[in-house]
Amino acid sequence: MAPVYLDYNASTPIDPAVAAVMRPFLEESYGNPSSGHWASSSAKAALERARSQVAELLGCAADEIVFTSGGSEANNLALKGLFFLRGNRPSHIVTSQVEHPAILVPCRFLDRLGATVTYVPVDGSGLVGPDDVRKAITTDTFLISIMHANNEVGTIQPIAEIAKIAHANGLLLHTDAAQSVGKIPTKVQELGVDLLSIAGHKVYAPKGIGALYIRRGITIEPLIHGAGHEGGRRAGTESALLAAGLGKACEIAQEWTGMPATQRLRDLFWDRLRARFGNRIALNGHPDQRLPNTLNVSFIGHVGAEILARVPNVAASTGSACHSGQITLSPVLQAMGIAPDVGMGAVRFSLGRGTTRDEIEEVVDQLCRVLA
Repeated sequence: MAPVYLDYNASTPIDPAVAAVMRPFLEESYGNPSSGHWASSSAKAALERARSQVAELLGCAADEIVFTSGGSEANNLALKGLFFLRGNRPSHIVTSQVEHPAILVPCRFLDRLGATVTYVPVDGSGLVGPDDVRKAITTDTFLISIMHANNEVGTIQPIAEIAKIAHANGLLLHTDAAQSVGKIPTKVQELGVDLLSIAGHKVYAPKGIGALYIRRGITIEPLIHGAGHEGGRRAGTESALLAAGLGKACEIAQEWTGMPATQRLRDLFWDRLRARFGNRIALNGHPDQRLPNTLNVSFIGHVGAEILARVPNVAASTGSACHSGQITLSPVLQAMGIAPDVGMGAVRFSLGRGTTRDEIEEVVDQLCRVLA
């Protein structure tokens, strides 16, 4: 069987139209976008066009978009950039137990610098309770950061409701939207967020490019100091090559109408697995409030990593890891309260634009053969 790629939540291939837009910048348009002469004009025009394309997808102004090296940098810029502006004032951050490491690790770093962080729990479907967020707020809280959709199980968080809580208390809300952009609506005004992170390689753009939406009026301390690039918020000569790729990818994402078909394929996949495995398989994540391309299931009594090792032509991810003979669950599944004998068999299948029904049927058959 030909290789099957079902790991689109980890990274997407570069869309051919995205590659076509980027190609000229490999051989021409080599000028520095910040220079004021003829060699820079095409690069500068491409950079600003890309900024407008990203802004269009998010429903914001172009000057509210800061290009970064990816989602991790965007998350770090949001958290650290706001924290560093506070100086010696007491600083408290509210986040969740199921955030991506690009949020959790910076929070632990800021904790070492004097911040305090509250990690609110989730329910068995991975959902954050807005009341838990409200109860976590203190007089020192300055920021709430809750992801829009979970990368492992796909659960979509009630960001708009949390935004109302944040603003009622005079707080800023950041959301890591790396997994949701291009899959579900991410208009910043509808979500009510003040800052939002994008990762290019999750939306059919290249790796090494991302963006942070920063609502007008919000000041942020740069992580990288130098000249006044990106409106003084991120120093360093911009890459017109990478920005053009992200911009085109966002334009395609706004126009693409194939997600309902992807969701039908995902649901077919789950129906086939449930029919074959019955009570030996369990769904992880919210049954309805979930990314349309994401299917995280546990093969009860098995180990996810061992299952994938037996179907080497299938690219997917697992929620368990084996170290020195010990099986450890992902922090997300632990936070959801998934029993170890269930969670250790977790596998995340994430579908994309290239996924076909024939591939889904073949993967189901393979899983049945190796787990018979």
